[in-house]
Amino acid sequence: VPKHKSLHRFSGDFTAAQIESIRKRFGRDLFLAVDVCLCSYTEHGHCGVLTAEGDHVDNSNSVKELAQVALSYAQAGADCVAPSDMMDGRVGAIRKTLSTHGLDRLLIMSYSAKFHSKFYGPFRVAADSAPRQVSLLRDRASYQIDPAHPQDAYLSSIRDAQEGADILMVKPGMPYLDVLAHLSQKIQKPWAVYQVSGEYAALELLA
Repeated sequence: VPKHKSLHRFSGDFTAAQIESIRKRFGRDLFLAVDVCLCSYTEHGHCGVLTAEGDHVDNSNSVKELAQVALSYAQAGADCVAPSDMMDGRVGAIRKTLSTHGLDRLLIMSYSAKFHSKFYGPFRVAADSAPRQVSLLRDRASYQIDPAHPQDAYLSSIRDAQEGADILMVKPGMPYLDVLAHLSQKIQKPWAVYQVSGEYAALELLA
């Protein structure tokens, strides 16, 4: 986890160094997909740049930052960049930035159907990326998919596919297998499923 957090102008050097180290250790024997988000870099723990008022995420500026971070990961040796932030238009911006730098064949795996969920809790603790009470935004409900509106998962997934995503994702996995079944029939792309923070163990514990 980066030691220094900020509000904007994020550097991907910390993660890029880890990518370079892994690539040096394993060479091309390892397929390396790297999560692209800003939450572990921000002082407030949200997935992008906040407005001056701190009441919502500035989508445009966040997308610019995400594209640059994705580029730094790709140049460090990632085989695949995986934007998980759920900002509008970030896949298109990342694809354009990569292509401009001769990386048009690099894979993009979009977290296209990422639902607002309590399952993320333990992961956010480990990554020091939980939203903090330093802004008016208490959680990520305003930019992750509302579980009561699963149709939004289709809209965001078809958008990301059209913007150039090679792989699409449903997260969390187990609670949304019905959504996965529906989306994989509607959109003919490879689908990834993210089981986060020990979903099965958590459900068993509750049971």
